[in-house]
Amino acid sequence: MERSLIYSMLLLLFASCMKEDIASADLQVMTDASTYQVGDTVVFRFEGAPDNIVFYSGERGRNYELKDRQYADNDLQIDFKTLVQWGVIYDNLQLLVSNDFSGVYTADEISRAKWVDISDKAVFSTGQDNTPSGTVSLKPYASPADTATMYVAFRYTDFQKPQQNRWVIRTFNAVKVSPEGVETNVATMSSAGWKGISFLNDSKVWTISAAQLLMYGGVAADTDNDDWVISKGFKVRESVADKGTALKNISASMREYKYVYKTPGVYKAVFETSSTWYSGRKEGYTEITVNIKP
Repeated sequence: MERSLIYSMLLLLFASCMKEDIASADLQVMTDASTYQVGDTVVFRFEGAPDNIVFYSGERGRNYELKDRQYADNDLQIDFKTLVQWGVIYDNLQLLVSNDFSGVYTADEISRAKWVDISDKAVFSTGQDNTPSGTVSLKPYASPADTATMYVAFRYTDFQKPQQNRWVIRTFNAVKVSPEGVETNVATMSSAGWKGISFLNDSKVWTISAAQLLMYGGVAADTDNDDWVISKGFKVRESVADKGTALKNISASMREYKYVYKTPGVYKAVFETSSTWYSGRKEGYTEITVNIKP
């Protein structure tokens, strides 16, 4: 009985020691100054030994407060290059966008959707190859709903005549821009998910490849033509969360970290810490303000 009691007391003592033996996530961060010049090396000195440290510099795309953001008031910007040839050249290629297209690529579903003609926002070829469109912002046409989807379309129309126009879209880029100005490429010509739909004259349709979009047009015997090519849907408001830099894990030790800011500003540098032990986990957070002068 006495031996059992002693054993129980030892177990309680051991459990108590284990509970107190959780590795600390506390971290104190110091710098030699509060103000630096652009290009200076900022040395963050550490006191404490958490298992893991993740660093957020406070710059665009590296803001701790935005690491869990799912949606934002983003812009979607596109640009492309075109060529038009053959026949009497006129404005028969349109640029359109829709935020209520169902994503079912049929003539009926396209007709049901509301499409906004924004051709006047872009520059199209009048005979010169690789004519740049300029950057076209689609933000004014995006739905305010967080989960809404936007589609981009090119519509080719021509009528029966001795020679219909030939159009080539040489390049295409779509970039999502966060409210802070962080740019994320979301599509190129090869990844935009283009699908062609013919309304008139199925013998002349868009040729889609990873390199370009091509509409040959027709000769004198060809009838009126109406053909669309539509991108995949873009979730404009979906946000790319800001990211931190993992500085250390449990297998490494670190007493300081050096970083160079390349743009003037006042930055809130954050060090997110954590430690995991057999009896529990602790998390921590330390911030320090750094003023970067030009």
